Amino acid sequence: MPVDAAASAIILPVFDPVALHLGPLVVRWYALAYLAGILLGWWQLSRMVETPGAPMARRHVDDFVTWATLGVILGGRAAYVLFYDFPQFAADPLRVFYLWEGGMAYHGGVVGVLIAILLFSRINKLKWLRVNDYVAVVVPIGSFFGRLANFINGELYGRAASVPWAMVFPRDPQQIPRHPSQLYQAMLEGALLFAILMWAFYRTDARTRPGMLVGVYLTGYGAFRFIAEYFREPDVQLGILSWGLSMGQTLSVPMILLGLYMMATASGRRARSSA
Repeated sequence: MPVDAAASAIILPVFDPVALHLGPLVVRWYALAYLAGILLGWWQLSRMVETPGAPMARRHVDDFVTWATLGVILGGRAAYVLFYDFPQFAADPLRVFYLWEGGMAYHGGVVGVLIAILLFSRINKLKWLRVNDYVAVVVPIGSFFGRLANFINGELYGRAASVPWAMVFPRDPQQIPRHPSQLYQAMLEGALLFAILMWAFYRTDARTRPGMLVGVYLTGYGAFRFIAEYFREPDVQLGILSWGLSMGQTLSVPMILLGLYMMATASGRRARSSA
């Protein structure tokens, strides 16, 4: 790394991972990120179900919040220990419950929410795929706030960089300028993907074609994550895998393929459902 690049890098301040101390209660930035994502997602979903032909009512949205929260936490944690930290998990399987240690895999959170929607839809006799379409639109809200929490915590930072906005992260043992990849991901997987889904929901007939919005989400997230991984430092315990991709990119490939399939077959599902 050139000396002038290192000297001009932005030094990220050391943020306390604890946002608030309320007596004995400790509130971390991660908790606030999850709370913001859930509350704003609930608010937006509540507005969306007021559109004609919605697959569920406002009361369903209110009840689903708890299901979605459990799906994100359990799915995200389980996927992290299986794909990113399996040796430690194999030595101590109870580590899957050590939520206070951190470690969540976004792909696992998505699977957890899908399972939660399936169970919730069956119990309430709702059309699972159409509920998925509506929920998919608001998922990037959580992605946005989650990546901001990563940035504040100075974790999951990017690869070495010489760009003018390169940053030195306090938790980086090498203390070299790096891409603020958390912000890249917040904008791509969060803000931009949300804008695309909102446009598709309100400006096209996507919400009337079962699986279309799910396909847009899966393809968009998978593609944006695949791109962002080129700027993000690979997980230290894994590095770049033997086939030349990071774990994040590897897990994104099936998402992209499934998303493309869902979009390609959405019109056929609408025709069958209206027959």
